[in-house]
Amino acid sequence: MFKRMKEDIASVFHRDPAARSTLEVLFCYPGLHAIWLHRLAHALWIRRAYLLGRIVSNFARWATGVEIHPGARLGRRFFIDHGMGVVIGETAEIGDDVTLYQGVTLGGTSWNKGKRHPTLEDGVVVGAGAKVLGPFTVGAGAKIGSNAVVTKAVPPGATAVGIPGRIILKDIEPADASCARRQAMAEKLGFDAYGVTRDMPDPVASAIGQMLDHMHAVDNRLQGMCAALSELGSDYCAKELPTLGGDDFDMLKDAAEPAAEKPSPATGREPS
Repeated sequence: MFKRMKEDIASVFHRDPAARSTLEVLFCYPGLHAIWLHRLAHALWIRRAYLLGRIVSNFARWATGVEIHPGARLGRRFFIDHGMGVVIGETAEIGDDVTLYQGVTLGGTSWNKGKRHPTLEDGVVVGAGAKVLGPFTVGAGAKIGSNAVVTKAVPPGATAVGIPGRIILKDIEPADASCARRQAMAEKLGFDAYGVTRDMPDPVASAIGQMLDHMHAVDNRLQGMCAALSELGSDYCAKELPTLGGDDFDMLKDAAEPAAEKPSPATGREPS
């Protein structure tokens, strides 16, 4: 028991840079308290002391804001960050090294008895406010985006975002080559290419990335046409292209910059 408690404390330090001391973790992390109380409730539940298990579970809900049914099965080094509003149903199963943020629901979609809640395999991360509903499996290493509503299986290593949840798989093309090509095209246009990589689960970023890919292909085709015209003695391609600029374009660039990189208007300092 004490070995698992040490693992739980170590997992907090590993996944939350705000944790400063063991005493702080012991007294100030309600997600950790909820997990420890659940272990007591689950031990009572599997020994058929159902009422006592529910009483302990209800006390944990009152004390921590985290509701975990005593029948749910939790793996090792499970971490609930912030915790408030987390709900985990009776037949939910959670693997090792899983992380949930505040407002997450692992719920069911039917009133039938039996398996009706999701299974989260090892290393899954579920963002704040996400709802994972139904008796399916979220594969190892998968991620659920904040506020997503997921009602179908998520493959290992994939990301699910949106309402309803859309599955975004990892690119077949190496991310480094894709990012380098898009970065070069974005710099040529004078555009801040923040958030335009293929592996970003963002429909706007995906659309911008596809536009950059298209412009890259058009640019290559134009260069080939210019080379052919030059061989024919034409000086048409010697003309310089107009530069991108002006107030409107500068406003577009400013709007595309991540808020985290802008100084605070009140203090003039970078936000912490």
